[in-house]
Amino acid sequence: MSINQAQSGAKTLSAAVHDRLKGMILGGDLPAGTRLQEKAFAERLGVSRTPVREAIARLVSEGLVSRVNGGAPTVSNISITDIMELLHVRRLLECEAARQAAGVNGPPEPFISLRKRVTDFLGSERPTPTEHAALDDELHALIAKRAGSGLLHELIVGLKLKTRMFDNGSIPERFEPGCREHIEIIDAILAQDPNRADKAMRLHLENVRSAILAHVNRLF
Repeated sequence: MSINQAQSGAKTLSAAVHDRLKGMILGGDLPAGTRLQEKAFAERLGVSRTPVREAIARLVSEGLVSRVNGGAPTVSNISITDIMELLHVRRLLECEAARQAAGVNGPPEPFISLRKRVTDFLGSERPTPTEHAALDDELHALIAKRAGSGLLHELIVGLKLKTRMFDNGSIPERFEPGCREHIEIIDAILAQDPNRADKAMRLHLENVRSAILAHVNRLF
């Protein structure tokens, strides 16, 4: 479980600690409300307290960790109201990003590569939730980047990260429909059809919203 400089490679130690803690939060190993004590996690990860402190500060800036009234940092609690608001804003931003991306005459190879990976997921053994989420994040980030706005890319990646705190593996029935929706989004962008891309992204995010609401209703 420890992290050392060799494992972190070119990344700084604090970046390696950040990635490890973020993975634990998104994977559910550190549920909402968990206190992140520098000393305890420094010992757990085999590092000094400084990279842990820096990693926690970055997680706070990303919204994954909160400090209430200057208290100890804790894993943020994302409520259903928060998720609905996040998805509403994502729809506004990502439909426009998909539309803009489809209007750009950029290299098709990144989208073709992602499309193949999605179809491979459908045609073979189901990937782990972490593997599926990583590809999902990569596709949405690629679309935002292709749209050509650094600010739009930054906003979408940040909102997508917060959504992951709720939906990482928690709605398995969305796997196959989500993959097929991703293929349609990619095909619309490759066809350079902005209206189709907008429509495909809108349908995808509306289906995500409906699935989350249905999941919550089953729980309660």
